[in-house]
Amino acid sequence: MSLFCLVHGAFQGAWCWDLLIPYLEAQGHKTVAMDLPIENASTTLSQFADTVVQVLPKTDDDIVLVGHSMAGTIIPLVAEVVKVRQLVFVAALIPHPGVSTLDQLSHHLGSDALKSLNYQPKDPIMLEQFHDEPDIFEPASVGKDFSDAAVLRDFFYSDCQPDVVQWAIAKSRSQQSLAYIFEKNPLQALSAVECKYIVCTNDRIISPTWSHYAARKRLGVDAVELASGHCPHLSHPDFLASVLTND
Repeated sequence: MSLFCLVHGAFQGAWCWDLLIPYLEAQGHKTVAMDLPIENASTTLSQFADTVVQVLPKTDDDIVLVGHSMAGTIIPLVAEVVKVRQLVFVAALIPHPGVSTLDQLSHHLGSDALKSLNYQPKDPIMLEQFHDEPDIFEPASVGKDFSDAAVLRDFFYSDCQPDVVQWAIAKSRSQQSLAYIFEKNPLQALSAVECKYIVCTNDRIISPTWSHYAARKRLGVDAVELASGHCPHLSHPDFLASVLTND
């Protein structure tokens, strides 16, 4: 049986896996989750990865690292330190060594938008490799205030049951660190660890078109589709558990 290390995305915490964990443990798997220090604006990607490493037991040799959304930029860093069997990206960003998420999508943004983000232009030749990529984010989500409950409901929890939406919004945390957008990823290269990408076909934040494209281009895998919004661990935990445990 595997140990599933569950790493949450922006605005969430260890609580967001509470509906998924029983399905994994019912199959005999172990789980571990943690609160990332997202409230600290100065937290770096490497510090996020350190937080994950600290909760991993030293005795398990069958570790599956699951990263949702923002955590796609973190789990490959953990795999540099800890031996893991598989990385699973769930509706997640995929890092590119040596560049930031903003670098990757800068060609889709106008000069005014880049100026408002205090973006310092990079070497155009270095960024040419991203010019054939679709938009990472669904256009309707760009610029939204995700500290607003109505925005969370419409974009994060669009297909969740009303009681789950109310619970999740009440548990929402302040996302102050924007390292997953602005920080140059410190990876030298993506790990050779086995990868799986789960694309949520009704995602209103991470573009399903980009997810399919990037899973193939960067990870060398075909994405597995799940008919879900951005948070399948909250809207369809039973289906997500089936995909996670199906090798």
